[in-house]
Amino acid sequence: MRIFENLNFDFLGKRKFAYAISGVLFMIGVISVVTRGFHFGIDFKGGSEIVLQFEKPVEISNVRSYVDNIGLGYVEVKTFGGETGVMIRTDQQVIPTAVYPQVVDAIEREIENVMPGVPRQIIDSTASSVTYAFQNPDTTNILVDALFSAGFQSGKISEEPDNTQMIVSVGISDWIKENLREKISDNSFTVLKEDIVGPKIGDELKQDAVLAIFFALIAILIYLGFRFKFIFAFGAVAALFHDVLITLGLFSVLYGLIPGLNLDIDITIVAAFLTLIGYSINDTVIVFDRIRENLKIHKTRPLFDLMNTSISQTMSRTVLTGGTTLITVLVLLIFGGEVLRGFAFTLFFGIIIGTYSSIFAASTLVYEYATKYKKKVEF
Repeated sequence: MRIFENLNFDFLGKRKFAYAISGVLFMIGVISVVTRGFHFGIDFKGGSEIVLQFEKPVEISNVRSYVDNIGLGYVEVKTFGGETGVMIRTDQQVIPTAVYPQVVDAIEREIENVMPGVPRQIIDSTASSVTYAFQNPDTTNILVDALFSAGFQSGKISEEPDNTQMIVSVGISDWIKENLREKISDNSFTVLKEDIVGPKIGDELKQDAVLAIFFALIAILIYLGFRFKFIFAFGAVAALFHDVLITLGLFSVLYGLIPGLNLDIDITIVAAFLTLIGYSINDTVIVFDRIRENLKIHKTRPLFDLMNTSISQTMSRTVLTGGTTLITVLVLLIFGGEVLRGFAFTLFFGIIIGTYSSIFAASTLVYEYATKYKKKVEF
């Protein structure tokens, strides 16, 4: 299938208009980043993220009011995937000291409900767990199962037949579950996942993410410098910076404006940006390959006309490849669920911006350089 078979459009003649569009998008992103900033996921800033799945639709505003004043500081609550899913985020990694005794009291009450007056002793307690010792293994097994059924993360210290010790998690999710279970008793729920990241690990991940993108761009610069010429490599990498920065600006501009779309920047988003870099550079290389081929064939033809012709000749491939990829990513964006939505959003807009930059940014930078410094581009 071929479209734009006889296309002859003056792409380079419209480059100043394209510069204006890129400049406006870039400035909007910069202003938004300065005024609103980025919103990082717990991968980068540290904290706890708990995802709950309710049996019936739940009113998110009610859940928010229930967890606002339970001693965890600022708590962010949003829908996850649908009306029955809830994502709860807090900056806390462990239960605050003031709340810890209340969680232990909740465990004690559950033990009393199952086996009133059972002899027990707390033999160890940490910031995230409490360990009980009982008189016999049967009591331990019964209470481990009972507490687990009640929603606590309980388990035996060992699988030995004579084990008499039980460990119970004292985590953020346990405290949230305890409070919600009392207030939403007619709508049972389960914990789908609980992620906890310390601030030191978050900072290291943030640094590693920046380095991953930076070294990917440097590797591309070196590779294209050998495959083409340095000015082509510079134009391609500059276009990639263009794609990444504008797409990144969208995260700041659109955060909180689209219901159901989580635009927190986390490891998944970094993976999406690296994927975007690979996709975009492939588009650019296709155009550069055609320019190189035409330069070898038409050695005396003006560079302006030759570049316009080369871009026009590859337009069919660019539109068909970009279009089919966008359809796939759009399906992922709509039906992929909350976890993949940010990844799909990055690719969707990144592919559009990357295709635009392959046409109006990378090649035009090569032309501007050759014109300004009166360099003859040849292979």
